[in-house]
Amino acid sequence: MKLEWNEEEFKLLSSIQRTDRSVRKYVEKVDPSGAESVNGEQSRVDMVTNQPNEVVGDSATPIQSRSRSTTAISRRKGGGRLIALDAARGLAVIGMYLQHFGSNLTISSIVAGNTTLLFVLCGGISYSIMAQRMMERGSEPIAFRARMIARAVFVDIIGYLLIMLNTSYGIILPAYAALFVLALLLVRRSTRTIATTAVVLLFLAPPLMLFGSSMLKDSYLLSDIAGGPMSALALAPVFVAGMAIGRIDLTRIRTGVSLTVGGIVMLVTGKLLGNLVVPGWSARWEQWLISVIDYSAAPPDEYAIWPLNTTPALWNMLFTTAPHTASTFQTWIGLGMAFIALGASCLIAHKLSAILIPFAAVGRVALTMYALQFVIVWILSLLNIDYSMENVPFHDLVVVLMGLLIGWLFSRMPSGPLENLMRRFDGLFSSAKPVTTPVK
Repeated sequence: MKLEWNEEEFKLLSSIQRTDRSVRKYVEKVDPSGAESVNGEQSRVDMVTNQPNEVVGDSATPIQSRSRSTTAISRRKGGGRLIALDAARGLAVIGMYLQHFGSNLTISSIVAGNTTLLFVLCGGISYSIMAQRMMERGSEPIAFRARMIARAVFVDIIGYLLIMLNTSYGIILPAYAALFVLALLLVRRSTRTIATTAVVLLFLAPPLMLFGSSMLKDSYLLSDIAGGPMSALALAPVFVAGMAIGRIDLTRIRTGVSLTVGGIVMLVTGKLLGNLVVPGWSARWEQWLISVIDYSAAPPDEYAIWPLNTTPALWNMLFTTAPHTASTFQTWIGLGMAFIALGASCLIAHKLSAILIPFAAVGRVALTMYALQFVIVWILSLLNIDYSMENVPFHDLVVVLMGLLIGWLFSRMPSGPLENLMRRFDGLFSSAKPVTTPVK
């Protein structure tokens, strides 16, 4: 029998052969969709497009046919995106473990707050990638909206369950869930519009979220959206910046260099402003606030009608650089560090992708790993065990190795426990067929 190949199949086969061998090995070992490929055709296409397995979503809609646009995307995107993105998120999760279980004050000062911003940045990137993939595959916009709203509900439930454990650490999942829904307003906008929105939010979000922390303090749903430094509005500049980055090709060396250099510039300028300029601005700003706001007055009656029961907003936080203050300066510095981490991951993925695989394993199950740290703190606190364990030799290294080991064990499963539950949950409400549905 004589085999005949059409032009699109020949180009697709050629692009697969050009895929980086080490990256291809990782993709073959770890199914990025979190489920088995439905047939050989989808396996080939997904390997080239590097469909990411992210907390916010995966491109679960099966490919019905190899369209010309899909083939073009396959040729354009290389093999580094999956590992780089997963590794960056895994690095963020490991940083959180160091912050909560580590004993080195220097390391804690570096990771505090910044790992959260890296986590959110990667979420925005994968959110944007998933939206593009589903549109390129011909899915209806309503399918993507249903999937994101369903995942927002699921993540919100997990967030409030963790809050009920009443640990001493803040939980960003309710705010993260709100971002899934709010970001739907930007999904179909141009890259320039999304990037501009991120810049505008960098300056407008801090005062708005401080106002919300006063006006919306006792309204749990609204405070998740705009009620302080742990709200969706406070994290929105970073998430939207991630959505803009998700529109570019992260597998190009030029992209990795641009992110790294841009992050260094942002970090240096932010640190210089934070050390040399912001303290003076903060002192003058606080003096002016004291002259116009009577902070010595008796606190408002909590039983009074709204808004007479609200407390004054903490406007002094606008000129701070402390972790989790969500000021313009703190977000600028944290975003710079996140750019450096992401850019370095993109560059390493080109030649030394094996280095990233342990962190990428954690990134594949990031939601499970994120929730697990608070469960561990809760259990150890119930047992009256000091979870800092400062007397353990090389304590911080042990924390990193244990985090990588646990992440690796979870990654050996088809998907993480919470990731699998989330996928099943959104499958109940999404009109898109899951990956495991055979293509007819």
